[in-house]
Amino acid sequence: MNPMIVISLDAVGTRDLPLLKSLPNFGRFWKEAAVCEQVKSVYPSLTYPAHTSIVTGRVPSGHGIVNNLRIQPERERPDWFWQRRFVKAATIYDQVKKQGGKTAALLWPVTGRSGIRWNLPEVLPNRFWQNQIMVSFLNGSPLYELDLERRFGCLRNGVKQPELDDFVQASLLYTLERHRPDLTLVHFTDVDTNRHLYGVNSREAEEAMRRHDRRLGEIFSCLDRMGWSKKTNVVILGDHYQMDVDRSLGLNGYFLRRRWIRVKNGRISSWQVLARECDGSCYIYIKDQSLNKPVRELLESLRRRGLIRQIYTGREAAAMGADGSCAFMAEGGFGVYFRDDWKGPGIRKSTQKATHGYHPDREGYTTIFGGRGPAFAAGAVEQTMCLTDEGPTLAAALGVSLGRTDGKVRKNLLSIS
Repeated sequence: MNPMIVISLDAVGTRDLPLLKSLPNFGRFWKEAAVCEQVKSVYPSLTYPAHTSIVTGRVPSGHGIVNNLRIQPERERPDWFWQRRFVKAATIYDQVKKQGGKTAALLWPVTGRSGIRWNLPEVLPNRFWQNQIMVSFLNGSPLYELDLERRFGCLRNGVKQPELDDFVQASLLYTLERHRPDLTLVHFTDVDTNRHLYGVNSREAEEAMRRHDRRLGEIFSCLDRMGWSKKTNVVILGDHYQMDVDRSLGLNGYFLRRRWIRVKNGRISSWQVLARECDGSCYIYIKDQSLNKPVRELLESLRRRGLIRQIYTGREAAAMGADGSCAFMAEGGFGVYFRDDWKGPGIRKSTQKATHGYHPDREGYTTIFGGRGPAFAAGAVEQTMCLTDEGPTLAAALGVSLGRTDGKVRKNLLSIS
């Protein structure tokens, strides 16, 4: 088994390629790699569903991670799908481990308590009695994390960028040289964070991509020092893109005014209809089926105002790979994303400049995939593919199988049978 490093550049997409190709490290990689420049994400196109699809080859309804956030309306801050226990499918890191391979993951979503040997999971303290060190140790590899914290913790400033990715980068380089895993998964969020804060085409997002290029150069230099350059399969991919926004829509506020939601002591105490946002899209769950018609009428009225672009039934959502247990799924209108809170006006000025979660067929919304190394056919090109194709393709490159998947092996990108 040749080593593989999978580098996820969160929120980097097809429209970034002109800049990325002009940069020294990414540009050289892209010329030498097997690539697809138009990769369709999953629905909803969020970080946690997308990254789970990348490692399983399944759509969200197939692997169980149908959102970033869990349905916990009674909590002011719901938990995210942090742990491996929520994933209902085989992953490439599971299969590598079964073959006796060593695995590592750095801030790769939904890997808490996953059995990855060197694991720095993406998990946050979400209770008043918790702190970052506690939840990280409970979900990852404590001795490994303690070593990273001792060596590189001074680089980090909470979750602020670019300090967070600088910490991840230093930890990655150390992990590669010290532990030499067979499979390494690493998730960088610099671009995603800056697009949320400043917009898709902002100067800050461009600067983040230039930092990514520097990080790639450091990774390639590290492989040179290790003598791993020729035998390592390096994969660079995105999970979704982003779209600029200027308004947010809180459907639960409308539901509260119709008494479909009840609030006590500042918390939701009971509900018959509930919105669970996915940023650019939104699930609507209904307990009392007699309310389907009035809920649909409300959504249609918002659609006529341009706040909602499309309304899907639960069955239609399931057919697209989303959570089929919802009654409806709403797609945000131009410049509109959703929020969960029930307080104040339903429509507000946006608190962020750009976001994701939209239908993967939205124009200009595709992401990228490139693989370089002994398993990949240098210079090969796939015109289009889906995020679910990446799991079985990576598995084939690693010499393992994921079993049943929703995607397929993109044989054209591989140099192996």
